[in-house]
Amino acid sequence: MDKDTKNFFEKLAGISANEEEFKPEIAKSGESLSEIFDEAEGELAIDVYQTPSAFIVESTIAGVKPEDIDISLTPESITIKGSRVKEERIKTEDYIHQECFWGKFSRSVILPQEIDTDRTQASIKNGVLKITLPKVNKAKSKKIKVRFE
Repeated sequence: MDKDTKNFFEKLAGISANEEEFKPEIAKSGESLSEIFDEAEGELAIDVYQTPSAFIVESTIAGVKPEDIDISLTPESITIKGSRVKEERIKTEDYIHQECFWGKFSRSVILPQEIDTDRTQASIKNGVLKITLPKVNKAKSKKIKVRFE
């Protein structure tokens, strides 16, 4: 394929539609394009918003079983990892168009305020993962009584 006739995707990705021409530095000897993409890890698309008392993380993760999701928390961040497995194996050459990501995915977010990791909750409804991360209220003052001795 002539460099001038490469389509936009090929120019953007730096690859050729012909797998034999695909030779990036990361490829192992004899590894095909589909094998490289099978090992790739996708970045999970998320929405993060806040209420007065919590941060909410939402993501569409249809096709992922709850047991295939790993959520790790620190007081300042959240990491979501998982895997979406396609039950049926389709040959690369049989695809007419493919946008869905199948395989391992992850996403980490540093939060702007400390969260209470013990009260965090996660649920899946209609293919949407919703994680509620309660904020730690540091502004809340504590009053103490002075004892007379």
